[in-house]
Amino acid sequence: MKPFLRQQLERYPIRLGELNFFLQQEGITDDMKKYLALNKEHAEVTTVAGRFELFLKREKDLADAQAMLDNNDNDSDMADMHDMAKEEIKDAKADIARLEDALQGLLLPKDPDDERNAFVEIRAGTGGDESALFAGDLMRMYTKYGERMGFKVEIISESFGEVGGYKEVVLKMSGENVYGKLKFESGGHRVQRVPDTETQGRIHTSACTVAVMPEPDEAILITLNPADLRIDTYRASGAGGQHINKTDSAVRVTHLPTGLVAECQDGRSQHSNKASALKVLQARLNDKDRAERHAKEAATRKGLVGSGDRSDRIRTYNFPQGRLTEHRINLTLYKLQFVMMGEIDEVVEGLLLARKAEQLEELELTSS
Repeated sequence: MKPFLRQQLERYPIRLGELNFFLQQEGITDDMKKYLALNKEHAEVTTVAGRFELFLKREKDLADAQAMLDNNDNDSDMADMHDMAKEEIKDAKADIARLEDALQGLLLPKDPDDERNAFVEIRAGTGGDESALFAGDLMRMYTKYGERMGFKVEIISESFGEVGGYKEVVLKMSGENVYGKLKFESGGHRVQRVPDTETQGRIHTSACTVAVMPEPDEAILITLNPADLRIDTYRASGAGGQHINKTDSAVRVTHLPTGLVAECQDGRSQHSNKASALKVLQARLNDKDRAERHAKEAATRKGLVGSGDRSDRIRTYNFPQGRLTEHRINLTLYKLQFVMMGEIDEVVEGLLLARKAEQLEELELTSS
């Protein structure tokens, strides 16, 4: 284990003793906010301290088994003990590697939004009709990935392309750790292929942008000033049966200070559509603020997985070669047909591992 990680971990048993002392004080529940915060920290510190204690025990077991092997290396009468020591060394090393990996994960800063549901916004970019068709392909890719992961996937709003696909579509994906898995999908997605409308077989390049935004807390929505909002209703179009075309149930909310717009037409009532549109609007406002903060950070340091800005070209889908290239981590996969069917686990996990490596580097720098 790296020395800086051990130094960090050695603080946890000390902190656990302090928290045990604080939580036993008379009148601790008088300040319920402080009491709940201490309890939350106690649970987190207990988990890390417990894992670290087990790690230290397995380190000692490894040292004892190695000493037994070394001290009796030439004693033929101790053959059985040698075998036991070798088996213990093998098991201890495996446990130590597993525990070290788990402890590293526990020490890394947690993104409080990781466990939230997410809105996935896909917009056609350069490339005209082909870009809109590609936006439809991306929508199906994320929908199928979500279904494979057990997420609930809903279309919140959609604007269709002239020959198919979407000018813009917003999905809501609900489930366990949705934002945490998909947050690095934000950015520019480029496609290279021969469009159906191309008569000479030439490969065209088109692009879409994807923005993945965590669903905001209900409490955050009250921060929106009603005076800053313009709310319009209109008759929804597209799939949905007779009801969707008979009432002005679709809602468009405009945030006047920024010009940001959110729409929803998926729900059966104007009230539910308004609530969903407000959530999308708040998510876009939060995303705008997050992008501005990341831009400032990027002035001094550019993260490997990028800022999540729409202008970042993060990935290329080359259909003639059946190739996907994830530019941020230099990952190339020659199974594009499976990727477009939602099998993007390898990409998602690769990006998460790259971010973990970044965080470990940052932790080492701050500890030195």
